[in-house]
Amino acid sequence: MAKADAKRAPAGATGALVLAGGDILWGRGFGAAGAGVGEVCFNTAMTGYQEVMTDPSYAGQIITFTFPHIGNVGANGEDVEADKPHAVGCIVREDVTAPSNFRSAGRFDRWMADNGLIGISGIDTRALTRRIRESGAPNAVIAHAPDGKFDVDALFAMARGWPGLEGMDLAREVSRMEQSRWDGGVWTLGQGYAGADGADSRPHVVAIDYGAKHNIFRSLVRAGARVTVVPATTSAEAILALKPAGVFLSNGPGDPAATGDHAVPVIRTLMDAGLPIFGICLGHQLLALAVGGRTIKMHQGHRGANHPVKRHEDGVVEITSMNHGFAVDEASLPEGAVVTHTSLFDGSNCGFAMAEKRIFSVQYHPEASPGPQDSFYLFEKFVGGCPPTL
Repeated sequence: MAKADAKRAPAGATGALVLAGGDILWGRGFGAAGAGVGEVCFNTAMTGYQEVMTDPSYAGQIITFTFPHIGNVGANGEDVEADKPHAVGCIVREDVTAPSNFRSAGRFDRWMADNGLIGISGIDTRALTRRIRESGAPNAVIAHAPDGKFDVDALFAMARGWPGLEGMDLAREVSRMEQSRWDGGVWTLGQGYAGADGADSRPHVVAIDYGAKHNIFRSLVRAGARVTVVPATTSAEAILALKPAGVFLSNGPGDPAATGDHAVPVIRTLMDAGLPIFGICLGHQLLALAVGGRTIKMHQGHRGANHPVKRHEDGVVEITSMNHGFAVDEASLPEGAVVTHTSLFDGSNCGFAMAEKRIFSVQYHPEASPGPQDSFYLFEKFVGGCPPTL
């Protein structure tokens, strides 16, 4: 790790992580050339790096992968979770090697370059992860200069001038702009993604896209729903005009309090209409705000595919996929909100339901991609509580 007065890159360095606090981590750049600014976080998943890089919840973030061999299974056109990547870039320990997987259609570093994503290898990711755990997620610039020439002063100014994720409504930026019907089904090896059952008698679920992953919609279809996806800023009146049997609140990036300025009034109107509502991740946080709770910025966040969560109903521990830097302040939940799930890592809230109502949410990602599928039952619970179309 070099201090701020080290203006020149060491021999062979073509990548730099410039921390707003004054340090530079030098490495070897890959992917796209250029510079991007964001919050540095870490993800503990051993697989699914393509899904992670395309998850809209990672908008505004630079991802440190704790697993050292990122890129070893290559990249393909099926393992993406949005129409385009949303992460700023990624930091890895080992250089990206040639892929070794029968599903690979190309190298991960080439895929990164084609999608405008910046990567750095050769970084001590264990030390960086420890730093984030001890000091919190820093703001930084990730830069790749193939010629090894960096304007360090400009990069520090860029890092220090970025305001951070608190107060940012990023859902507006990553949400789809138009309403559409989702017709994609589940993925099968050798066959790809199946089409959805065209039966209009299936329960009609309207999914509000605050930055949703595609596998959420596939999971709703798999659970038996007919799905219409609407933009994050859609009014309650427009949603009710679609005659939904239930409403789904998706994941997404940014500060839930900022997104809540426009989302919470809509959610409250939908609650008053008596509709079944299911939220995950950002949707969970927005639902908490809608019932009168608060959200807080976490010290390091939860990101990975191995997070244990206790289900209060029966004591079962679910291994879950998570990606969030904000959390619901459980003490702020009102009377009538029943805590349903708790993180076994730090005791933070991971789910609640409203007593006597068909409204519930979880902080984690039951749709996985990547991650375990212990929690798919939540989609079945939600769709099963939505009346079929007559």
